[in-house]
Amino acid sequence: MSKTIVYPLRSVWAFLVRDYHVEISYRLSFLLTIGGVVIKALLFYFLSEFIEASTGGLLGDYGGDYFSFVIIGIALGGYFSTGLTSFSKALRDSQTTGTLEAMILTPTPVSWLVIGSAAWSYVYTTFRVLIYLLVGALFLGLDLSRANYGAAVVVLLLSIISFASLGILSASLIMVVKRGDPITAVFGNVSNLIGGVYYPVAILPAGLQVIAYLLPITYALRAMRGALLTGATWPQLAPDILALSLFCLILLPLALWVFRYAVDRARVAGTLAHY
Repeated sequence: MSKTIVYPLRSVWAFLVRDYHVEISYRLSFLLTIGGVVIKALLFYFLSEFIEASTGGLLGDYGGDYFSFVIIGIALGGYFSTGLTSFSKALRDSQTTGTLEAMILTPTPVSWLVIGSAAWSYVYTTFRVLIYLLVGALFLGLDLSRANYGAAVVVLLLSIISFASLGILSASLIMVVKRGDPITAVFGNVSNLIGGVYYPVAILPAGLQVIAYLLPITYALRAMRGALLTGATWPQLAPDILALSLFCLILLPLALWVFRYAVDRARVAGTLAHY
């Protein structure tokens, strides 16, 4: 394998190992995370018993079960939150610990540094998502017997790329203006509000529905629920998969270019490690 590939992959692995050891050093926090996942799953299970009768036909496209609907929303929403915040958090941590300049000076391409800095966040998010699905499937009636797992994996990969691209753009903003958290928080809250995490987009006013369909999370949630809850076929999922693919093709190259530009600008200005 070419050195141009091996070295960056080793760098990503080094990031993973480092962050893994940091995470397991806080064992109580790890256990509390698992407990929080179980409690949240139970919360929405009992809430679904209360509100399911009032949802009418809005959940018909997702099997008619609100708990299954919302648990998929929470699980995929975890990837959205990770994509939106993990890169900026890793950047800020590198700035405050004084390691950012040292990393930038290594032979590793900037794009691989970006990927490596958030790799553990995605591994940890996947672990939490699996707990959600296992608790739901084993104890709370989540039915995945009809799932189209192949399509679900494709949707997940496209979702991760599109969400991560937004996060890289957020990190680029922090690199230049040193503060981007309020903007990221507002965007994340709006996306969760109108993107269909907790309720179908169809219940929103027409104007908000138009905005919702400008966000990748809307297509990701609809496709993932279709693949996992109703076993939707590839042709049925094609419009949402196409939309996610377009988000990836546009956002990822743009985000990496903007991040490289932000790094070069900060390097020239001498503010690379400022925060």
